[in-house]
Amino acid sequence: MDIIFMLIGCSVIIALFFLGAFFWASKNGQHEDTYTPSIRILFDDEPQQVSEEEPKK
Repeated sequence: MDIIFMLIGCSVIIALFFLGAFFWASKNGQHEDTYTPSIRILFDDEPQQVSEEEPKK
């Protein structure tokens, strides 16, 4: 029975940590840009240069 109380206490502490991290991230502007992630798939990749040398054997 004691282990249940200890696990509940640990769970509450971990939940409070993640809640604090969420509020900290929100306060620092982590969740303000809602437009860019939706169009990021449309951005073109930079072209890669292909070398014309033969691979060494």
